[in-house]
Amino acid sequence: MRTLEDFKEGQVLLIDKPLEWTSFQVVNKLRWHIRKTFNIKKIKVGHAGTLDPLATGLLIICTGKFTKKITEYQAQTKEYTGTITLGATTPSFDLETEINQTFDFSHVTKDLITQTTKQFTGEIEQKPPIFSAIKKDGKRLYELARKGKTTEIKPRKVTVLEFEITNINLPKVDFKIVCSKGTYIRSIANDFGEALHCGGHLTALRRTKIGTFSVANAKQLLNFIETELQTNNNLNLGKNYT
Repeated sequence: MRTLEDFKEGQVLLIDKPLEWTSFQVVNKLRWHIRKTFNIKKIKVGHAGTLDPLATGLLIICTGKFTKKITEYQAQTKEYTGTITLGATTPSFDLETEINQTFDFSHVTKDLITQTTKQFTGEIEQKPPIFSAIKKDGKRLYELARKGKTTEIKPRKVTVLEFEITNINLPKVDFKIVCSKGTYIRSIANDFGEALHCGGHLTALRRTKIGTFSVANAKQLLNFIETELQTNNNLNLGKNYT
């Protein structure tokens, strides 16, 4: 098991984020258990790249002196797998909000889907979702969106290195995407549906790689806590504990 000195000197923890947990909740949970295990008041813990609550997969957690490496890890290429469901859109571009429009997708063929991916490879411009953690005037965009407020979002350039269709079972389209920092897969799902003239939204997302780090080497959050941070107290494994 890791020692307190290990955590202070710096650790890179690979965690497979659970569905419906925020990245912040994962960080809070680990920080609390490290403090409790070693009976300390403070320890630096941070994550290297937010995952949406409805996404699962690789979350890099840095502790102690290694929190200085967070920016370096955030800048690395990322790989995702997921599912786009065609024929409907949502305001959040995923399942966080209800479907607001439906469309006919009977004209969509496998060849059309494959050809359309070419529009989304290389350097592209995309608008981040209104339901995102980007700050504007000191407020997170999702905070404004949940209050029904609209705001102008400027498009930004991102790079998609690979966009591979791995399975088609209409209206569901499975994919693998390798992309640069700052790429919103939800925006790709929405824009992809728009390019196909049938609408689309993201219905599953999993981050599988960040640089050379793979989710295959990550631990489930609660398993990590139980095996690496056992305390004399009963483990509270609820996500809202801080």
